[in-house]
Amino acid sequence: MNQLKLGVPKGSLEEATIALFRQAGWDIRSHSRNYFPSIDDPEIYCALVRSQEMATYVANGTLDLGLTGLDWILETGAEVEEVCDLVYSKSSDQPCRWVLVVPRDSPIQCIEDLEGKRLATELVNFTRSYLAERNISCEVEFSWGTTEAKAVEGLVDAVVEITETGNTIRAHGLRIVCDLLHTHTRLIANPAAMHDPWKRRKIEHIALLLQASLAAHHKVALKMNAPKDKLDSILELLPSLNSPTVSALSDEGWVALETVADRHGVRDLIPRLREHGAEGILEYKLHKIV
Repeated sequence: MNQLKLGVPKGSLEEATIALFRQAGWDIRSHSRNYFPSIDDPEIYCALVRSQEMATYVANGTLDLGLTGLDWILETGAEVEEVCDLVYSKSSDQPCRWVLVVPRDSPIQCIEDLEGKRLATELVNFTRSYLAERNISCEVEFSWGTTEAKAVEGLVDAVVEITETGNTIRAHGLRIVCDLLHTHTRLIANPAAMHDPWKRRKIEHIALLLQASLAAHHKVALKMNAPKDKLDSILELLPSLNSPTVSALSDEGWVALETVADRHGVRDLIPRLREHGAEGILEYKLHKIV
């Protein structure tokens, strides 16, 4: 039987990735002290792999497919095929940022001020390349973790750290100087796997359903009844993928409407629809939009 080897990112993205696959139709279950989760698809074999190592294992063929950040693809320089972007994280839908961080009272005000300084980060190769492209001579050392603390304690002049909101950085008495990289999750594949017809088809199906699930996360479906004499004004309010569906009702003076709307805009839209005469308004969650 053909089987696809899938890498699931271990760590901060693990739960969010499993939840995304569940919405897409695959039930992945991780087990205590086991790096090989089960999945309800005999054509897929799962392994938990740290995001930092995912691109390497996909590139060398240990895995056919995996999810990791753009940052770790660039850091490792691994030769993989990027299938699609998947903008999601453990706590938000916004891309994470690798930022230059210094103590609040540091004299460093811009990237050029790193000249002759010492910096710590997990993203060593990318940071060195970033500085070299700008002809900035700065000692960049690898950090094994608790990177922010090295700046707080004065062990280094600056750190390059990943953040979503910057709140934790500011809470530690640190200051963000500038952004170096915006990163998000990407579905990556082994180039040889993409040349295998069966694996390529399976990978494309997975990508389609993951993207459909993320698209649905930002949308809701709306159903309602509307009087025909107010239909035009109600249609002007309604967003849609193409155009709202209008169906006849047994009462010739009324029609049924169905459409898709942005999840965050519904709180303002529903009261306006009600004011324009819509009744029986229903909102329900979508699982996929293809």
